[in-house]
Amino acid sequence: MKLLVKLGGTLLDVDSTREALARQIAAIVRAVPPAIQIVIVHGGGRQLTRYLAERGVESRFVNGLRVTTPEVLDAVVKVVAGSVNRQLVAALNQAGNRAGARAAGVSGIDGGLVEAEQLDPSLGSVGRVTRADPALLHALLAGGFLPVVACVAGDREGRFYNVNADQMAVACAVAFGADQLIFLTDVAGVLDAEKRLLARLTMARSESLIAAGIATGGMLAKLNAAHSALAQGVPQVRICAGAADGVLERILAGEEVGTRLAVEEVCAG
Repeated sequence: MKLLVKLGGTLLDVDSTREALARQIAAIVRAVPPAIQIVIVHGGGRQLTRYLAERGVESRFVNGLRVTTPEVLDAVVKVVAGSVNRQLVAALNQAGNRAGARAAGVSGIDGGLVEAEQLDPSLGSVGRVTRADPALLHALLAGGFLPVVACVAGDREGRFYNVNADQMAVACAVAFGADQLIFLTDVAGVLDAEKRLLARLTMARSESLIAAGIATGGMLAKLNAAHSALAQGVPQVRICAGAADGVLERILAGEEVGTRLAVEEVCAG
């Protein structure tokens, strides 16, 4: 089985949650025989906003995307591809050190993993993914490493871009051939108008939640990303709370955790 896990930056901002997730992931990676290959993609928006605020730089967003000036792009590289990525890699290596769960931090720039182009000049260096090449992921996995991908991508002219972490996760999941894409976030899953958790969701139902203004902001982005992943051949997507006890172990054990979107349910919808 191939698994792509996207970790929200909010989860990684709390030491106890980051370490708990690292222990779960390390336990899966070091299972014998190694029946599951995992790739991690992470964000870091909260940490980036704090870093900028400490330097007197206002964070501006348009339709949920951070306007990325040269100063902000420099901060993205330093914080998201830098300190956030390093902290997560260190936690994973510490959690798995006895059994050799070796995490390797990379970004979309490394090895041409994810290429992008400018999405909109008014947004600055915000990137839209144009292609993904999984060769680096396959090489790392074949060498016994756990890839940990920060959401920065480049182009063939040497420019680089701030890419939405959900879209980075989709690009990597599709290229990697993931059997399941799991978004671990700071909410329990997708909720209906009465704030009840929806355990399973069809494409039609999720589109109705969007049209009615029930799914907005971060959840709107998650649903759009889930639709994109399913349309490009990822069989199953799950959205759930990363801070829930043993969340990954429970998902792999077949428990219905969070909200599940799958190809057969999309077709049925």
